[in-house]
Amino acid sequence: MTYFQQTITQLTERIHHAPSDAVRVELPLTASNSVFTLDWLDAQPVYPKFYWQPRSGDEEVMALGALTTFTSVQSQAVYQGLGDNQRVWGGRSFDGKTSKNPHCLPEYFFLPQIEVIRRGNAWYLAANINDDRDTVLSTLRQFVAVSSPANHKNVSIMTQSHTPNQRQWSQLVGQVLHGIEQHCFKKVVLARETRLGLSEHVSAARLLKESRRYNKDSFHFMLALTPHYAFVGSTPERLYQRQGALVFTEALAGTIGRGATPDLDQQNAEWLLHDKKNVNENQYVVDDIVSRLDPLSDDLAVEPHVGLVKLRQVQHLRRRITATLQEGIDGAELLTAMQPTAAVSGLPRQSAYEFILNNEPFVRGWYAGSMGYVSREHAEFCVAIRSALVLEREVRLFAGAGIVPGSDAAMEWQELDKKMATLKSLVTDMQQEDILV
Repeated sequence: MTYFQQTITQLTERIHHAPSDAVRVELPLTASNSVFTLDWLDAQPVYPKFYWQPRSGDEEVMALGALTTFTSVQSQAVYQGLGDNQRVWGGRSFDGKTSKNPHCLPEYFFLPQIEVIRRGNAWYLAANINDDRDTVLSTLRQFVAVSSPANHKNVSIMTQSHTPNQRQWSQLVGQVLHGIEQHCFKKVVLARETRLGLSEHVSAARLLKESRRYNKDSFHFMLALTPHYAFVGSTPERLYQRQGALVFTEALAGTIGRGATPDLDQQNAEWLLHDKKNVNENQYVVDDIVSRLDPLSDDLAVEPHVGLVKLRQVQHLRRRITATLQEGIDGAELLTAMQPTAAVSGLPRQSAYEFILNNEPFVRGWYAGSMGYVSREHAEFCVAIRSALVLEREVRLFAGAGIVPGSDAAMEWQELDKKMATLKSLVTDMQQEDILV
């Protein structure tokens, strides 16, 4: 019997012998880093699937199968029904259930049947059993072992299209700048969707595997609802993390590309740290977060000086913010208060949001929403940027740029190209890998 088969058998036995009031069982693993991988997750015929690795890298979760689903985590019933170590995984969309995007869910979360978890260097296989052990046991019987990565066909980018195109982008930027002059907004974050038509289907897990290799210091996530519908991304931006009453968040706004040499990179960093437009853009986000957290908090502190986050293609301005929540405030209330942030929507929030709904020529869906989890005492969400929607033979990439006084449409278009280059290059890198193989 293989290690994989032994592990499934052991977890099955633990479920059978668990006390009648048990809601969860966990099994320590010894060989999970070579057995339970993203290739293994990709091969499983069970949906939904969720993958999560926080920016710290100290945890990794692969969640499969829904024991219970939720279209909102606002209900106290969600928290009352959770046991120790149980988490509800999923996300909140940017424009779901609006007149513009009526078919997209506003939220989708699920309590998984099975989780593979890495905590530090220790691995575990867990089952949430609650009142439906038979369903979980049936799911376990569907799992398959994967001894080596799948052999993928060569993938070519056949077509590429931008929405809005560059002419439409310039018009939209002009509309926003006019609105700013008329004091309708302080800032609007406009976005672009780029559709890549592919010669073959690329699995979301495969794309995520490549993205995780190249994008350090990022949150990595995947929500796969079917074999041909998945949202995946590697984002530098935390929406918030809750540990009991403590909340950690940040303002991540203001961008410049990386330099070709260390000296040029440092020059770019110094320019960004002292550029009035970018510093003001970051301050707008700080002010917005503070205004949302203050009514929910007993104490709130903002990092006094702006810092830098350096990624593969770009670098950003960042200021950290911490708060102590008032008694009774939970993760769901935070999610409503924090999303959408000024970094993905604009200021004032409602007028910027309405401008985007009324004028952006595509639906954002999960893009610029949030992905993560909630539990009774903890929660963590990332802002769903640097992301892609993976369909059968199409990948839709998304990126945005904050339009503020002084913004130039051509320069902001180039910024979108830089932000999107990381995800787009992953498809190119996979082509090269396949050719080398």
